[in-house]
Amino acid sequence: MFFKKKSINFESESLSAQTWRRFKRNKLSLLGLWTIIVSCLISILGYLITPDQTLYANDQKPELHIKAPGFGVRMLSVFKNQEKKHSNMFSTMLFGKDAEFSYYTIHDYKFKGQNIIVEEYTGNVGNERAAISTFNIADVIYAIDTKYPIKYDSIKNELSFYEIGNSIGITKSVSELQNTIKEENVINKTYLLGTDLLGRDLLSRLLIGTRISLSVGLVSVIISIFIGILLGAIAGYYRGKTDSAIMWLINVVWSIPTLLLVIAITLVLGKGILQVFIAVGLTMWVDVARIVRGQILSIREKEFVEAGRALGFKNMRIVLRHILPNVMGPVVVMAASNFASAILTEAGLSFLGIGAQPPVPSWGEMVSSHHGYILMDKAYLAFIPGIAIMILVLAFMLVGNGLRDALDTRTLDEKPIAGN
Repeated sequence: MFFKKKSINFESESLSAQTWRRFKRNKLSLLGLWTIIVSCLISILGYLITPDQTLYANDQKPELHIKAPGFGVRMLSVFKNQEKKHSNMFSTMLFGKDAEFSYYTIHDYKFKGQNIIVEEYTGNVGNERAAISTFNIADVIYAIDTKYPIKYDSIKNELSFYEIGNSIGITKSVSELQNTIKEENVINKTYLLGTDLLGRDLLSRLLIGTRISLSVGLVSVIISIFIGILLGAIAGYYRGKTDSAIMWLINVVWSIPTLLLVIAITLVLGKGILQVFIAVGLTMWVDVARIVRGQILSIREKEFVEAGRALGFKNMRIVLRHILPNVMGPVVVMAASNFASAILTEAGLSFLGIGAQPPVPSWGEMVSSHHGYILMDKAYLAFIPGIAIMILVLAFMLVGNGLRDALDTRTLDEKPIAGN
């Protein structure tokens, strides 16, 4: 049996196919791409995959102040007597959801008649100065309307009560309710990455912080590309006084340190994540404008541009449909680099306290809150978000380098194999 060797006709491949084939050869760039894809999935799924599904993963438990990774604790879930807010999967994914239960960390508990008595967890050695709380066992399991009192029959050892919206009385044996609490309401919770300074789940805040970093990068890059392409195209195509005026503006913005300019814009617009989006985007367009201008200056005298002018095409059509598609390769590479710079800038602003404001879980804010523990035995509190920043920035830089090499037309491919 004979097998024919499959050959690749490089001449018939499209430009995008050739670019992708070249990109795949760079294993580090491919690893960076997969890292970005995983980060995007984490950002999209959001609160659906976080252990703490409250908004900004901000469920604070001071008694769990800075617990080590893998720390476990018992909790008692008590039904909240409040109107339930229905949320679908999409709204939960974007904004989280309010918990139906209040969770109390407990050291020990016991039942006494119609009540459950819990010794709350304090975090101290030997659980010193622990508070003792008492809950009715029906209140723990059900949402009870307070206008209908709970009646306890000590002889039959039963509880009679009304649920919200239910006018018919419910009678349950105390032993049955106690077993339900043991099986469903007393839970063991493990914090895989431990807790932070305020007793919040560090893993949940780290995952939601991915969304913040990628959102800042995406919006900032969109703003910078739009402004950069617009001004660069105008300067490169029309030249003359228009080019001189735009280049003067570019040089002025270029001369100001990026971080100082971002801080100045942030102070004018105010603190907050939306202001960071705008501030970072307004300072990153300079590189894009310079590249687009240089590319258009070299292309505008080409034969196909002259042919467009001879056919009477308007300048807008020539720029948008004939020139810009030929300069998008360097712009894409610059966008990847700007994405990494935007993540670093946002982290720096949040570290200084003028970026994303608490309780928004920004990686820079997490490093800032715990940088004092670097010299102690809790250095991981600052290292974990710092490593996350490093990995994501490195991924975008690797992808940018891979795209630069893949889009380089001077890259030599293998010669096509003749015959079959």
